[in-house]
Amino acid sequence: MKIGPVVLDHPLVLAPLASITNLPFRIMTKEEGCGLVCSEMLSATGLVRNSGKTEKMMESVPEERPLSIQIFGAEPPIMAEAARRIQESGADILDINFGCSVRKILKSGSGSALMKSPKIAEAVIRAVREAIDIPLTIKIRSGWDPSGEDAVQIAKIAQDQGVDAIAIHPRTARQGFSGQAKWSVIADVKKNVRIPVIGNGDVTAPEDVLRMIAETGCDAVMIGRGAIGNPWIFSQAIRLLNGEQKQEVDLAQRFAAMRRYLEASALYCGEKSACFMMRSRLPWFVKSLPYSSRFRESIKKVSTEKEGKEIIAAYRSFLEGLPDETSPI
Repeated sequence: MKIGPVVLDHPLVLAPLASITNLPFRIMTKEEGCGLVCSEMLSATGLVRNSGKTEKMMESVPEERPLSIQIFGAEPPIMAEAARRIQESGADILDINFGCSVRKILKSGSGSALMKSPKIAEAVIRAVREAIDIPLTIKIRSGWDPSGEDAVQIAKIAQDQGVDAIAIHPRTARQGFSGQAKWSVIADVKKNVRIPVIGNGDVTAPEDVLRMIAETGCDAVMIGRGAIGNPWIFSQAIRLLNGEQKQEVDLAQRFAAMRRYLEASALYCGEKSACFMMRSRLPWFVKSLPYSSRFRESIKKVSTEKEGKEIIAAYRSFLEGLPDETSPI
């Protein structure tokens, strides 16, 4: 799988997830074999105005490369300037968001709103393409019509303007994350363009990766919500792609990942902010384990890294002392 000159070790991509795919989360998925990680969605306007918070979201380390950074916006000159800054930061790929359907983003004419305005979309893509030399991708939805015709139209425009790959989440803008992703739209886009197509949507298990590739012909699979609390979905999918049996995740792997995530987050965000985040994020990793509700209650008031590690260790010890036939509660 190649996006321009960038070669991916595996045809698996981490989707950009607001407030989730920060540096610690990206590194965690990269360790499990994710071929390409993507930043949270950055505001082009915020970047051009030198927002410290926006610039922080671009921080990277060599271990996570290749890295794609995603921006949103609807004004070609601002998008072009933001793209130049991202290229200068060392990003390997730049991605434009055509899929966000949050009201605030739509009101600015960005995200999925661009799929209603092909001429503006074309102008934005052209301005960004002319501003940078690194590979350019876009992430789209089905559009505003369930048929997927909007997606095919925007995909063709993108190809004509020099976009190197397209990721598509086949839900309409109105759907948000409700209902079911219509994978046939991915297949339609694939049939209508020559550049790589990355499928996304309802990939919650490693088996879904193989099924999406088989049903749509997509060149790679993007995983978003399916990776939350489950970075192993990438390594398990890789084994299936290689014709091997997937390996189940044991307690040692699960709790080691939780500790590393806490440590990396404290280093990246600062201990206080990291612990506040971990109150809601560490429970992702124990969702199906016995008595996970007890862990969720315990972690709700964590305020230091040391305390967080103690709670993690205590829960692991508790689980290891349970009889094998214990059912999840």
